[in-house]
Amino acid sequence: MKEENRRYAQEAFDIVTHAAKKIGSRLPGSEGEKKYADYMGDKLREIGIEPKQEEFAVSPRASIGGIPYAGWAGVILSLLVYFALSIHTLWYGMALSGIVVLVWLVAGVFLYKTWFDMFFKQAISQNTYGELLPPGGEYDYTIILSGHTDTSWTWRHSEHAYKYKDKPVLGIISTYGKVGFGAICVFYEIAVSIAMAIINLGIDTGAAWAYRLIESASFGRFTLAMYFIPIITAIGSMFVVMWADPNEKNASRGAMDNATGCALSYAVIKYFKEHPEKMPERCRIVDLNCGSEEAGLRGSMAFAAEHKDDDLSKNAWNINIDSVADKEYFEVVIQDDWQFTRFDTDMEKMFKDTFAELGIESKTNGCIHNPVGGCDSTPMTKAGIKSVTFAAQNPVLTYYYHTWRDMPERFEMETVGDGFDVVLGVIDKIAAFQKANGYNGPQKK
Repeated sequence: MKEENRRYAQEAFDIVTHAAKKIGSRLPGSEGEKKYADYMGDKLREIGIEPKQEEFAVSPRASIGGIPYAGWAGVILSLLVYFALSIHTLWYGMALSGIVVLVWLVAGVFLYKTWFDMFFKQAISQNTYGELLPPGGEYDYTIILSGHTDTSWTWRHSEHAYKYKDKPVLGIISTYGKVGFGAICVFYEIAVSIAMAIINLGIDTGAAWAYRLIESASFGRFTLAMYFIPIITAIGSMFVVMWADPNEKNASRGAMDNATGCALSYAVIKYFKEHPEKMPERCRIVDLNCGSEEAGLRGSMAFAAEHKDDDLSKNAWNINIDSVADKEYFEVVIQDDWQFTRFDTDMEKMFKDTFAELGIESKTNGCIHNPVGGCDSTPMTKAGIKSVTFAAQNPVLTYYYHTWRDMPERFEMETVGDGFDVVLGVIDKIAAFQKANGYNGPQKK
């Protein structure tokens, strides 16, 4: 960390501490999330930037927060097997229910589609942002610094791995083992329900293949096994039910994920507010605090939709900051695999070059794909904004990721300070690129 930037890093770390300890959990659409959004708005007012707040509806449990419902589906299907073995028409309802759960899992949980939002309880979330204009007020392009205000439900299996914090391999096995086994059990019961419904449909329509199948020895053994396997799948499905703790008081405190993102975005805009001579030429800087990222990127989706026709999405660059705490894992996230979205290659190079210039070494070689879920760069990229996500986070599930153990005591202010230096370095490169090349749109090579 550069010594001249220490006070900005300290203020960012103070914001992180306030968020985690004074406000606490900030689930999507919750009062805690709103308190943090209002707090960040007040911070902008302190430096003479009037914030804007845009509300939107969110269904917190319609996406990743609803994974326990899939577990309950597995439990219920397991129990219904015993009735369906005698009442064969039950297989049809079980198959239909299983298909609905599968479609929801793929569309809502994996791909973050909003198709099922209307069927879940809604809440009100908000995006809070402020803009800093260059001296003279005229600008040709915009740099949006973004972080999300909300936190996740505690992932119980990750939190339970705390006892293995000094043996990370055992922690990974413990976490992935429980979740993997539970997922197999849920998908198994859905597959069996669909298969049995097809077989019974064949019998009901007089299909010869169906009669040959049910008269086979292998089907007899399978039927016998169905008296025992549902006991195992019901237990396994409970691991999925336990995935996200529904207790709001036990939710993640979100020091790393993602009070650091909001705090760094604010610290950078404050830096330029206090040093107007260092502002990039003819550049507007926006500090965006996104709501409900943990509910399926709903805040960044709402922001992109709200501003798709104005200059907040025209000739705009987005530095999305999400979790800057693990000093050995500085990285630029270049793609959301599940969202099939490749982020901007120009910005990717800018981050890698900045890491090298600052002497930052990373166990991830400064670059990762986001293997599961998504980050706020995806809606921005789809809106035509050049975007990548900057993080300093161990990409492997750990005891502090999405758990109440995500507290500021776990990491150092200096790491946040290094993140501050990185963002300033990338902004300088954006300014140089803009001056030399203008805006060439998101690059997704």
